Amino acid sequence: MLAFVAILIGGTAGGFIGYAFVDLQVTGDSSFWAGLGAFVGAVVAALGTAVVVILTLRAMGEWNTIRAREEAAAAAAKSNAATRNVPRVR
Repeated sequence: MLAFVAILIGGTAGGFIGYAFVDLQVTGDSSFWAGLGAFVGAVVAALGTAVVVILTLRAMGEWNTIRAREEAAAAAAKSNAATRNVPRVR
C-alpha cells in the first residue's frame, strides 16, 4: 500500500513540475500545452518512482530470504549440537 501511495505522490509531483515547466516556456493561451506537459511529467515521474519502488521491494524480499535461511541454519546447528552423542571419558 505504501508503494502505491509513493507512486501516486511521485506522479503528482511530476505533473506539477511538467505543468510549471511548460507554463514558463509558452506565452499566451497555453492550456493544451500545459496540460500535455503535466500529463507527460506525471507519467515519467510515476514510471521512475515505480522502478525505484520495485527495486526496493525486490531487495527487501531478498534480504528477508537470506535472513530466514541464516536463522534456519543456526537453529539446525543448535539442534544438532544438542542431540549429538558426546563420548564419555572414564
